[in-house]
Amino acid sequence: MAPRPPERDVAPTVQKLRLRYAKRGRLRFSSHRDFQRALERALRRAEIPMAYSAGFSPHPKVSYANSAATGVASEAEYVEIGVVAVCDPVLVRDALDAALPPGLDVLDVVEARTSDFANRLEASVWRIELPDVPLDRLQDAVDALLAAEEVLVERMTKNGKRVFDARGAVVSAECAADPESPGDCAILSLVVRHGTPSVRPDDVLSALRSVADLVPPVPPRVTRLAQGPLDEAGTTVFDPLELDRAAALQP
Repeated sequence: MAPRPPERDVAPTVQKLRLRYAKRGRLRFSSHRDFQRALERALRRAEIPMAYSAGFSPHPKVSYANSAATGVASEAEYVEIGVVAVCDPVLVRDALDAALPPGLDVLDVVEARTSDFANRLEASVWRIELPDVPLDRLQDAVDALLAAEEVLVERMTKNGKRVFDARGAVVSAECAADPESPGDCAILSLVVRHGTPSVRPDDVLSALRSVADLVPPVPPRVTRLAQGPLDEAGTTVFDPLELDRAAALQP
């Protein structure tokens, strides 16, 4: 028979909190596992009364939603934690932000008052800076991508090589010049619908290479600006924490 886990008194979760955090600057190169370790240390330093799982190796009750890839900056990463005492979300935000290193910044904390949060993360808004790429060259490539019905790309995943359509996930794509760049630096703004597998900015760049032979001469700078429910026009996304804020105002 398998050994039974030791019996422990496990305090129940009395509140769940949803956090929005950013990965900025050099910390964009931190992996998801790096952030997990940093957050768990910060939770201890900030003395957040965390709820823990039962069993042989109790773990703090933390769940992550659709984390950005290593090397990608983000202004909209989300995590949910369970606590054993009711906490003020503003105080939790301030304490965690102070305990995390600069570049991993806690932007918002709300009490979780609604369900199916992960399902609300329908799409992401991305900004891709392409140094040394002329604006007209990028615009021609994007026009070719949007005109295509399907653009297949390949990516190696943990389950092996996958081939999937990158075009179908692109809800909108707009091109602009970077006014702060002294030379050519085109900016591609994307709204990309989430799916399985999720289409990432590097997949869209692979699609641009496929349809228009666009190969950036230097690595692009990628930032996720937002993720959440897709608006009806398909041009942007809503704040996924807004429903929790609205529910907190109900009597």
